[in-house]
Amino acid sequence: MAIVDIHGKPIRQQQLKQNQTDQAELSHLRTHFAEHPSSGLTPSRLAEIMQAAEQGDLIAQCELAEDIEEKDAHIFAELQKRRRALLGPDWQITPPRKASEQEKQDCALLQEWLEDVLDLEQVITDMSDAILKGFANSEIIWTRSDGLWLPQFIEYRDPSWFQTHPEQRNQLRLRDNSYHGAALQAFGWLSHTHQAKSGYVGRGGLVRQLAWPFIFKNYSVRDLAEFLEIYGLPLRLGKYPSGASEPEKRTLLNAVMSIGHNAGGIIPQGMQIDFQEAAKGQSDPFEVMTNWAERSASKAILGGTLTSQADGKSSTNALGNVHNEVRQELRDADCKQIARTLTQQLVFPIYQLNCKSYRHPRRIPQFEFDLTEPEDLKLYSEAIPALVQTGMKIPSQWVHDKLQIPQAKDGEEVLGMVKAQPPAGQAELAALSASTPTQGDELDNMQAQLSANSAPLLNNLIAPVRQLVSEATSLEQIRDGILELAGELDVEELGTQMAQAFAAAELLGQLEIEEGR
Repeated sequence: MAIVDIHGKPIRQQQLKQNQTDQAELSHLRTHFAEHPSSGLTPSRLAEIMQAAEQGDLIAQCELAEDIEEKDAHIFAELQKRRRALLGPDWQITPPRKASEQEKQDCALLQEWLEDVLDLEQVITDMSDAILKGFANSEIIWTRSDGLWLPQFIEYRDPSWFQTHPEQRNQLRLRDNSYHGAALQAFGWLSHTHQAKSGYVGRGGLVRQLAWPFIFKNYSVRDLAEFLEIYGLPLRLGKYPSGASEPEKRTLLNAVMSIGHNAGGIIPQGMQIDFQEAAKGQSDPFEVMTNWAERSASKAILGGTLTSQADGKSSTNALGNVHNEVRQELRDADCKQIARTLTQQLVFPIYQLNCKSYRHPRRIPQFEFDLTEPEDLKLYSEAIPALVQTGMKIPSQWVHDKLQIPQAKDGEEVLGMVKAQPPAGQAELAALSASTPTQGDELDNMQAQLSANSAPLLNNLIAPVRQLVSEATSLEQIRDGILELAGELDVEELGTQMAQAFAAAELLGQLEIEEGR
């Protein structure tokens, strides 16, 4: 069967044996270094960067995104919350609908390969970089071992290596110094396009929403630093006498400029320095602008502010829970986008190259995150038995899914109820009651059982006496014979039966007194 990509286009196995980025026409990409467009960034320059990204030149916008994440600690922290949240849910490979036994077995193999071969947490972390930049590309390095084609590792590639197709602006291509760029080889890339908003790739990342708060915040921080330098120190005036020479004036000026920081200095005799009261001013306007920028960034990244910062005024537990639900919805949406990319560009190639059950690109296993939240165990443990008693038919699989409790496999040890032990002294009564009829008077039943159990023992004791009496010729012979038999007869078993009967009778009497019978 010919090897085809997810769109049905044929590919050659030769493409798996060499990395696309090792080609000579792409060697210049490895010597590209960032120009850090955030240095001296102005609103007009920012508008030019964004317009260039819309036209396919993504370099400056991606480098600006890197600078924003590095320079703004608040944005970095908020992005880390959203990206690290993707590592929490478990994942599994699920077979297609109405899967055959072979398809189920191949899904189990795929799960095993992905768990053992790849550091999937790092792969997902690299893919989540697309939340900020709009896309994230990683090159798949294949290896063949024991007849299997498996990824040896997946290497993240710098976003500045890519451009968009001039006519198809959602198609990412490698920059090979041509107009259209080089198409990404099938099965060679994990190319994740993350749409934080609808639009083309160049406009889909959060960088376009975060760039404006970033630049205005930096203006405010710079102005605040100047404010503290100017208004935080007292004004220093140097006075020199008439007729002072130029070198003496420069000496006085240097002393005035440095004495505030060095807390000491020297000036020529006859000159003086006067310290005036520091100028009046307020830092509140700068802090207001900074707080606005940080709140705007939090809203753009996490959908709210109360899961990241609290102002002590509007922050309440109820509002915090609402904002946390919004944040969880963002996590679920991010996970679904990443799962779709992993299904099409990682699971599908491994499945087609190695598994026998492959038939068609439209019928493939799915990479899925487990996004269901476990329900309240106590609430369900009380509600489900009551619903079952009313006659409601509840599938056990639904209960397992709701409570996130896995079903036991064949032969697997399971928990069970521990049977309560009867109180001390009631074992005999329980054993005696279990073997007697349940109808009639309990005492009569106990007497009947005692008679039945002791009759054979009494017969064994009476038989030798009966024989002695029948064979004796005088009373003296009977007396002597009985004395001889006394040491030979075994009465221990009969004594045990009698002791059990007495104990059961005593317990029965206690029970009747307690019940008032």
